[in-house]
Amino acid sequence: MYAKYFKRIIDITLSFLALVILSWLYLVIIIAIKIDDPGPALFTQKRVGLNKEFFTLHKFRSMKMSTPHDIPTHQLDNPDQYITRVGKFLRKSSFDELPQIWDIFMGKMSIIGPRPALWNQDDLVAERDKYGANNVKPGLTGWAQINGRDELEIPVKAKFDGEYVEKLSFLFDLRCFFGSIFSVLKSDGVVEGGTGELGKSDDLVDNPSEN
Repeated sequence: MYAKYFKRIIDITLSFLALVILSWLYLVIIIAIKIDDPGPALFTQKRVGLNKEFFTLHKFRSMKMSTPHDIPTHQLDNPDQYITRVGKFLRKSSFDELPQIWDIFMGKMSIIGPRPALWNQDDLVAERDKYGANNVKPGLTGWAQINGRDELEIPVKAKFDGEYVEKLSFLFDLRCFFGSIFSVLKSDGVVEGGTGELGKSDDLVDNPSEN
């Protein structure tokens, strides 16, 4: 009952409230991004959603408009040189993920669930298939995010995602939710470009031209 009905009701309610309450913060971030590096404040990425169907994920832009297109962050020569001053703060605080609250409201994502894989991240999708983790809606944060985040290698991350599917419940979602807050406050597992295999392929350069 929870996974089928109540989880979606909670997602709609909390995402709507968040969009209203945080509207001022969205405006501040958009202005800051544009002042720091003129250009679109948002960018999109093609991600893998429920049952491996593609959807468009939204983020705040944290890299310069001059950043080479379609190149994963870890493949850039000194990626730090492309990250804007505002972008560094957005990434460290995870505020760059805030536009995904809209994706949650629209039903493409959930508050809690496996982080959506990139459209070409076949290795992660294949690993998640072993655990049925592609059969649940991807989330803004999840069990893997409070157990290593960028530092996790793909097999380990997929295993945590599978464990989330097994334990999916209201209480476990609460555990993931509050655990994520503490992880963000401490910046646990945040590594530019990532140190594990996932981190090396999870974040494409965030140019507005991304689809």
